[in-house]
Amino acid sequence: MAQLKATAVVLALLGALPVLAAPSVPKRDYRFDKTISRPVLESYLSRAITMMDLCTGRGDVDDNIRMLTSIGAKFAGRTLYLWGREKLLPELLGKARAIAPRIHAADPQMILQAGIFEIVTTQVNDVPVPEAVFRDLGLPVEPRNFKYESMLFEDGRFRDHWFKGGSVPDIRRPETRLWFHHLAMAYIDVGMEAIHWGQVALVGAKDAGWNGWWETLSRARAYAAKKARRHLLICDAHTPDGGPRLEDQRLLFDFHSFPLRIKEVAGQPLKGVLEKGYHDSLFGRSRGGVTPSGWACESLPYLVELDNWGSSGKGGQPGVPWHTWGYDEISWFARQPEAERDAWLAYAWKFVRETDPNGFLQMPGSRILHDPVDGQSWYHANARAFFPKGFNQEEAIRRIWAGDR
Repeated sequence: MAQLKATAVVLALLGALPVLAAPSVPKRDYRFDKTISRPVLESYLSRAITMMDLCTGRGDVDDNIRMLTSIGAKFAGRTLYLWGREKLLPELLGKARAIAPRIHAADPQMILQAGIFEIVTTQVNDVPVPEAVFRDLGLPVEPRNFKYESMLFEDGRFRDHWFKGGSVPDIRRPETRLWFHHLAMAYIDVGMEAIHWGQVALVGAKDAGWNGWWETLSRARAYAAKKARRHLLICDAHTPDGGPRLEDQRLLFDFHSFPLRIKEVAGQPLKGVLEKGYHDSLFGRSRGGVTPSGWACESLPYLVELDNWGSSGKGGQPGVPWHTWGYDEISWFARQPEAERDAWLAYAWKFVRETDPNGFLQMPGSRILHDPVDGQSWYHANARAFFPKGFNQEEAIRRIWAGDR
């Protein structure tokens, strides 16, 4: 009955609410509670920066906070996450519990994003299920650990997909949803207000109608309504198909996200450009509908990022599928000369905003380099004058955002 009432409300909204197009001159506002309007959401997306492992101490925490406040960042992406190694969760949460309040003391409006990705490993067998997770889901409390085998696709697909003992979980399995809810609760409890849910189409490969994902996201949002700093969990995921949507037009996510998909320039080694329609790029394809906050849109706002996914072992070579000159996107970007990195960010920002007003470039702030540059396996945008290992894009980002009126 509750589901039918919710559907009726959404259908009423579809008929009654105006479709909110991207505003031509947005007024930047960072205030929200319980729901988030399109102007406020876009204010945050327009000041988004990837800060991988920010809340687990990567780099110089003090200087990272200095940089973020100096450039005017408001949305810090992927600050806390697991990629396998589930037994490390208590240690990572302990670090985030100490660092997140320092960031919010410097800027109470800052949104910190966690990540829940398309991987589980056999290490989950060693992780106890907290009593609070059972209780929040209304399940009987029992003393046990999570069960790896109970998270996997029963037909064997994606088993050992990442490595032996590292598989893609199936969102239809109750044990997967139990694990994901545990992560969501833990991240919200340490100050996260956003979660990136990774490759949802992979985890939901057999999730007819997106029902498993809808249940998972709804439960995480319900917990956030009680426990999050501003009673809201802002969710996104990589959406190569334009974004999942229920039959009644409800969107699963608050915004969409995707890699930039950088195209090689033939005959100009290491040169890369952006192009609408290249590969599965998201430009012009973000699906619209009714958002979790209740407003309707023809196309959902989205972020595009300089992504990382691993080394091809063919760095510098053209034509490697899904790579730019043999590198993933951030490894390609980091090995450009400094002046060209600065110029390329300005070019990419302009391209995205002019190509599709629903899209925003998420700036690179902190990200792993699977192909190291000059011996460094991590990219930091920090000014080198403050952080010697910085790649020095801090001022370029500040200039681009300062010119965005």
